[in-house]
Amino acid sequence: MRKILFFILLTSYALFADFLPNSMKTSVEKISKNTIELGSNIPAGMSGIIIHNYGNGLSAITHSSISLGNGKASIEPYTAIVHKNIPDIQTALSVGDQAVFGNFYDNALVIAPNQTAYQQITSKFKRTWIHPDAFALAFMQTEESHISMDSLAPFAKQNQIGLVLLVTENKLLVIDPISKKVIKSTGLKTNPNSAMTPFYARFDQINLSLFNFSDRVYTPYFQSVAGIQ
Repeated sequence: MRKILFFILLTSYALFADFLPNSMKTSVEKISKNTIELGSNIPAGMSGIIIHNYGNGLSAITHSSISLGNGKASIEPYTAIVHKNIPDIQTALSVGDQAVFGNFYDNALVIAPNQTAYQQITSKFKRTWIHPDAFALAFMQTEESHISMDSLAPFAKQNQIGLVLLVTENKLLVIDPISKKVIKSTGLKTNPNSAMTPFYARFDQINLSLFNFSDRVYTPYFQSVAGIQ
């Protein structure tokens, strides 16, 4: 009986550990005005890049893309690296270009109500974790009082974060912050009475008045994330 129970627990853990999406590669098969058809089906909401091969070992990212599902994707200008001294790539999209979706999915940020929830999640998944302290500082420098897709996207883009794992009152949401889409979710029980505001970070251990944040009023955590779905 103990062996059976151990096997069930081990299997459940393995399934949960494989829950996060990984990067996927395919090719551009057909080009329409604002969309492309892909060589394979990519889950809707996954963001990615288009890479053109110029030959002689030279290739470059030419476009951004967001999967629409059913083997189709949108095409947008590539703006992840913006610098006045770096010229924009003018290469047109071509059939045969490589499409890589989830290219930054190894880098992830957890938004959680407390340290316990944060540690439970980061211990189950193997990713390069961006500590929420960094996001807390960026968040506090804005005029936002609650967490939104719009508040996640600029920070994710600047820090090359591909996934945001966000804890709600009864779910764990997996968000692609570039597409601003929830691409996966699973049930997760949390304690609403032990939530930090605006979210778990170590800033409660330092003097916020040094950053002029002490007078800011933030929406309580579970109210703050309630609108994200």
